[in-house]
Amino acid sequence: MFFKVKNYLSLVKFSHTIFAMPFALIGYFFAYYKLPLNPDWWLFFKVILCMVFARNAAMSFNRIADRHFDKLNPRTSGREIPRGILSFKSVLVFTLANSALFIFTTYFINPLVFYLSPIALAIVLFYSYTKRFTMFSHLILGLGLSLAPIGAYLSVTGKFDIIPVLYSLLVMFWVAGFDIIYALQDEEFDRNTKLHSIPAALGARGALIIALVLHFISALLVVVIGFMAGFNFYYWIGAVIFISLMVLQHFLVRPTDISKVNMAFATTNGMASLLFSLFNIISMLTC
Repeated sequence: MFFKVKNYLSLVKFSHTIFAMPFALIGYFFAYYKLPLNPDWWLFFKVILCMVFARNAAMSFNRIADRHFDKLNPRTSGREIPRGILSFKSVLVFTLANSALFIFTTYFINPLVFYLSPIALAIVLFYSYTKRFTMFSHLILGLGLSLAPIGAYLSVTGKFDIIPVLYSLLVMFWVAGFDIIYALQDEEFDRNTKLHSIPAALGARGALIIALVLHFISALLVVVIGFMAGFNFYYWIGAVIFISLMVLQHFLVRPTDISKVNMAFATTNGMASLLFSLFNIISMLTC
């Protein structure tokens, strides 16, 4: 039983929830920053469940959609479906179960979140097929993860607001930028199998320029949010850390040397997400 659970956690790269989950926390606490209410911890639990179910559905569906490519790619041939550790049928059941649980949980949050849940689910699932026809799949992935802060905010308030939308745009450009860097590993494979990606279309140098532009936009949004929301100095500590870690990625990975791409992708971005959210929340609680 333990090994079965471990296999599913590996399938969905559960450790990578560190990218989006902290931004869901930002969206949740920002709602209470604006409202004169104490946090509802039962609602908080439901928001976390939604994040887990949606991400499980998205990642497992991605493994289903890409299973034939994963088998051909030396970098991904060790994944659970190509190796036969988990069957296609069991992963499909896992995907359907998590999709259903996601929508079911939103029903107990509020009507707006429930009505929007199929759209959110469609976006995160649709990403898995975008590499078949567009090199801008990185932005679709970013869009999927960007639903975290706005979704958490809507769960509390039931209405949209400009600051959570800006947080979502920040996440979208940040994720798209680091996904382009990560995709450098598959530049030749994508080109040979006619899969679309920015590295395959523009080469390593061009891809890193696009990633830098996207990260510049994300950094600009960090600054805009800080001024518009009127956060205190704790926010700006988090902002400096977040922007610095984005910049660091572009020193770790060069067109002629991508040996540190995993450090740039997982370690740097994981730290950026955690520390930025921590200082955001401290700022909200102390303003």
